[in-house]
Amino acid sequence: MWRLFCVTLPLMLAGAAQAQELTLFAGGLEESGTRQRTSAWAFEYQHPLGENLAASFSWLNEGHVPGHHRDGQGIQVWGRSNLLDRRLSLAAGIGPYRYFDTTPSSASNGYANVHGWGTIGSLAATYYSESRWLYQMRFNRIVTPNSIDTSALMFGIGYLLEPVSERGPQVSAPRQSTATTSDEITLFLGKTIVNSYESELSTARAFEYRRGLARHVDLTLGVLNEGDARLIRRTGVTAQIWGVREVLASDRLALGIGFGPYLAVDSYRDAAPGEGGDSKFSWIFTASAAYRFSPQWAARFSWNRVNTNHHRDTDVILFGAGYRY
Repeated sequence: MWRLFCVTLPLMLAGAAQAQELTLFAGGLEESGTRQRTSAWAFEYQHPLGENLAASFSWLNEGHVPGHHRDGQGIQVWGRSNLLDRRLSLAAGIGPYRYFDTTPSSASNGYANVHGWGTIGSLAATYYSESRWLYQMRFNRIVTPNSIDTSALMFGIGYLLEPVSERGPQVSAPRQSTATTSDEITLFLGKTIVNSYESELSTARAFEYRRGLARHVDLTLGVLNEGDARLIRRTGVTAQIWGVREVLASDRLALGIGFGPYLAVDSYRDAAPGEGGDSKFSWIFTASAAYRFSPQWAARFSWNRVNTNHHRDTDVILFGAGYRY
């Protein structure tokens, strides 16, 4: 189910209507069982499907409640009502939530990376200013059958990615007439963060070849070196399918979400007894943004999540310089 979700996600986001709002959230979260509280943050990418309907992709960090360091991605469909001459939008959304939870364990150096599915439901009130800025109050409720349930209240500041002719949420998006990508090679440098309680760090390096297959679909092949973070010393080959688009208000900016296999060799260690799986085959999920300084040169930021089956998940944050031809 996870593989199907992540393969279809980029294609869905690149479909008939394009994302129009990018919003960053911060706030507080409460775990339902223990009533423990922590901070939480998220970012969301939303596109319109009509006057009263929208869809979104979000990446949520649920903070650190005792025994759980959890984050994840969610897709939601929203119903909304636009009031006060479209200054205020009230909305309710629901959809699947794929989580990654770092929990205590007797193996794996005292922790385990647990993956699973849940449901995310949300209520939102959004105020649209005279400019392209928006302000939102959001309540999230996440329910999971095999992990903790949480409630979060967050405040967000967002931006409409395209110029608007009227105030309020957009009903549709301008159609992109040309392909987002031709051919591009990028060299990256950044940081690897192990998803453990110690959050071990190392220097990461990567090379990526990107090819546009269609107006909103890219394919990438790459080499990723995650460095030496004590628990891992991993290098491998990545292949990802992407949903991509230009922000048409400034075709210098391109956004994308990608997913695919990661075949890697960990020269530091293999999976220990009780950890399951092996250290060679994983999945990689990436959110990326590229800014084009000229027709040939671009700067790219990529946030990668490596999803393993032996408790060695990582976040790999990369900055790169790319050449298009």
